[in-house]
Amino acid sequence: MTEDQNINLVFAIGALVLVASALFSRRIGLGEIVRTALAWVAIFGLFIVGFSYKQEILAVWSRVSGELNGSHDQVVVGETLRIRQSADGHFWVDAKVNATPVRFLIDSGATTTAMALRTAQAADIDISSSPFPVVLSTANGSVEAQRGVIQSIQVGPLKMQDLPVVVAEEFGDANVIGMNFLSKLGSWRVAEGEMVLEPATPDNQ
Repeated sequence: MTEDQNINLVFAIGALVLVASALFSRRIGLGEIVRTALAWVAIFGLFIVGFSYKQEILAVWSRVSGELNGSHDQVVVGETLRIRQSADGHFWVDAKVNATPVRFLIDSGATTTAMALRTAQAADIDISSSPFPVVLSTANGSVEAQRGVIQSIQVGPLKMQDLPVVVAEEFGDANVIGMNFLSKLGSWRVAEGEMVLEPATPDNQ
């Protein structure tokens, strides 16, 4: 058992002792004492189980509530974001770029986060006016893009400042979160149809 579980067990036993003392101090039948004691044992048992598995319970609750409100593809558990794989095999996420809602595809094969020109303009992205564009190789051929900076991006509970981005009209409506975002996280992984994103901590920043 973990240290927290041991503390919870000691607390529960102490509480049960107090309840038992109170029951025996009253002049009631043995049958009622047993029923009451069993009820308190069940209550404290549920408390210990709930506390021990609080993260799992929160994950289930978040998923159920997500199904009810229609945002079931991403679930927040504490400071961790879980993203369910879409029917197209990709991982999509709703983010806020400078407080503007933007739908992103998460692509670990993309080096840099990329945004469509009109989406970047709507989010007031600081786009470079350099006459020398960046040439990118895409599935549809080479694309000339401008460099920019996302002043603030929030994906679920995860927040970053001053994230480099490339912007091009040729991206159409496509917006992609790349490795320059993922690499700044504490960790990220894909398992059992979910992508799990965890924030950086002082130890891994």
